[in-house]
Amino acid sequence: MKKMSKLESVLWNIAFPGFSQLLMGKYIKGILFVVLEILVNVMGRFNQAIMFSFLGEIKKAELVTNYQWLMFYPCVYMFSLWDGYRLAMPVDEKYSFLPFVFGAYFVTVGLMVSPKVTIFHVHLGPVFLPMLFLIPGLFIGLLLKGLLASRFLVK
Repeated sequence: MKKMSKLESVLWNIAFPGFSQLLMGKYIKGILFVVLEILVNVMGRFNQAIMFSFLGEIKKAELVTNYQWLMFYPCVYMFSLWDGYRLAMPVDEKYSFLPFVFGAYFVTVGLMVSPKVTIFHVHLGPVFLPMLFLIPGLFIGLLLKGLLASRFLVK
């Protein structure tokens, strides 16, 4: 079983959910994440939506997106990231899940509202708006993690 840093683990899972688990010898978990990634990606038609979004064809991205399937994606993706991070983190680290959980929540909300939201007269669609929603999700999770950790450190 390979030991890796938290950063390396997260970066491998950003590349493809399940990769850091596979690299660390957690084969069942890794294969499960890879299969879930492929299933949700294909059923949600996420790669097509990404391609159209990067080509500036947001309406086409919205038309191909299966929102019912794609709403599973943020949770699978962020859980895979957290699990890889958790496998690499020190045992005594507390509340590491909070940024990942809030990131998943906010990305899911961003996906749900993406057909209706326009920012500064720009319609970002089902790929870019959820990515933008990740920022406040991570920020709130990190803030709560810091507050909870400091509250329990001070006696």
